[in-house]
Amino acid sequence: MSKLFETHPGDDGLPGPERRLAVLVLVLGTLMAVIDTTMINIALPTIAKDLGVSASRAVWVVSLFQVVCAAMLLLCASLSELVSRRWLYIAGLAVFTLAALGSALSTSLEMLLIFRALQGMGAAATLSIGPSLYRRIFPSRLLGAAMGLSALVVAGGYASGPTLGGAVLAMADWPWLFALNVPLGLVALGVALRALPAEPRRRGGFDISGALWSASMLACFFLAMDSLGHGAAGWHVMVLVIGSVGSAWLFLRRQRRASHPLLPLSLFHERRFSLAVLVSGLAFVGQGLTFVALSFLYQQERGYSPLMTAWLFTPWPLTIMLAGPLAGRLADRVNPTLLSTLGLVVLLCGLMSLSLLASDSGIVDSLWRTALCGLGFGLFQAPNNREMMSRVSKARSANASGVMSTVRTVGQSLGVASMGVWLAAGLGSVQWSIWVACVACGLAIVASLCRMTFSLSPTVIPPSSASD
Repeated sequence: MSKLFETHPGDDGLPGPERRLAVLVLVLGTLMAVIDTTMINIALPTIAKDLGVSASRAVWVVSLFQVVCAAMLLLCASLSELVSRRWLYIAGLAVFTLAALGSALSTSLEMLLIFRALQGMGAAATLSIGPSLYRRIFPSRLLGAAMGLSALVVAGGYASGPTLGGAVLAMADWPWLFALNVPLGLVALGVALRALPAEPRRRGGFDISGALWSASMLACFFLAMDSLGHGAAGWHVMVLVIGSVGSAWLFLRRQRRASHPLLPLSLFHERRFSLAVLVSGLAFVGQGLTFVALSFLYQQERGYSPLMTAWLFTPWPLTIMLAGPLAGRLADRVNPTLLSTLGLVVLLCGLMSLSLLASDSGIVDSLWRTALCGLGFGLFQAPNNREMMSRVSKARSANASGVMSTVRTVGQSLGVASMGVWLAAGLGSVQWSIWVACVACGLAIVASLCRMTFSLSPTVIPPSSASD
């Protein structure tokens, strides 16, 4: 870890000592956004009871946060060029922290939902540009290690969220789940004002039409996936899908004409970037589906308690925390495509072992299979993220970061929705649905192998990306 903060002659990025505080800001911002979702999930029954609403309405406390966050990822990534990543990140932290305070003080579901939407906006501002800030802070020779650190933080948030939420609810009421973010947010804001690097702003207009079509496209998509997962009427889902597809067409049409497009389509001219994006999306489809499938498998079919189910999930993020930083450091020395492909193969083996888990198997049988999945995902994620971020110029790194965050969220949502369709259609044991995740992972392996033909010099960032 100390090597991340060493300064070598010719390094780009920040000097070693300045990286520490800047990284602390990114770690705090990411942890608050990730833990918030996983922590609030287990409090939904309590929130529904205290506010006197149905469980289906209480689900919107989580769903609205996710929809708003997803819909604004590309918008925030583009906006960062106009106001600078430093000030957008600071603004995102401020909005998230104030909205967390408002959520803690909410006395009705409607009031809570307003502040949850604002929290989603704040989270979008930080998550959309987080990876690009890692590239701005660290020298190119450490980009893989930086992506490994990012994977470690995200996995740590997922691993600790349910446990932290359960511990808080055991001692206090649900508003304290939101109140915890207030002191953390204030600390992050103070450090951010001091440590985040200043950078020039782009001159020129902002693609307002593109932003509106992007938000409409993503919001309709995530609402459709959420409706599908909750067994909504077919016509309702179809209207949302048509709205998303129509908005996507108008968005792409606008991007080809805009002088300052929200999402420069030239990013996808780089084939290794495009394939890395595709691979990432497919992998997250598999992960999203498996997470939901295992929840139902352990609780409904195996009779485990929610606490036991959370414990059985723990090996997945824990092994990501162990494998992610190691894979990131290796990706700075060897072909990241080889590493990420190897990780996908290990992930596929883990998924197949879960799909073949016997009905009379013990807890240990579940634990090692889940750990194998986490090991594969940990080996895959950091090298693949390095591939994405290193294939574009620094001037476009914020856009690439927005694409990375959006694809991750879209993939997870598709996975969750696929599980919802499986349950609604009554296609059999939820364990069989993991084979769908295996198919997604297999397709990711095929796409990853396709990019091998383009990776003749995988560890060297192209000259075009070496400067702003």
